[in-house]
Amino acid sequence: MYTSKSFVLKPAEADKKWFVVDATDKVVGRLATEIATVLRGKNNPKYTPHTDSGDHVVVVNAEKVVFKGDKLNQKKYYSHSDYVGGMRVTTAKEMLEKHPERVIFNAVKGMLPKNSLGRQQLKKLRVFVGENHTHEAQNPQPLEL
Repeated sequence: MYTSKSFVLKPAEADKKWFVVDATDKVVGRLATEIATVLRGKNNPKYTPHTDSGDHVVVVNAEKVVFKGDKLNQKKYYSHSDYVGGMRVTTAKEMLEKHPERVIFNAVKGMLPKNSLGRQQLKKLRVFVGENHTHEAQNPQPLEL
């Protein structure tokens, strides 16, 4: 009787690549889903759900992303200081003006698993404002979305 073995990718066998994404005129949610797919490794034929088999992603021009509809004014980001009455509410417009890298970071973070594997995958995301980034030595390849 023939039995086939399941393929399980070991973390040491995963070959991690580096990709650079230009966020100019990209919709935030659609960009974030593509980035999350690459970080998880789901674009790789050797994808294993419980192993960090994804690639590194560098995002440039984070300040040039766009929101569809009126989300720029309606979307809110919440933070709390753990003190009574310490809730802070920031709209997407304010966040894009003050910290544009956090808009993409938070969008991708919400699409990754909420466990230690998701936190490990999120460490492979680097978001930069402007064209320049600090990962030229890794020779990142452009990722077409």
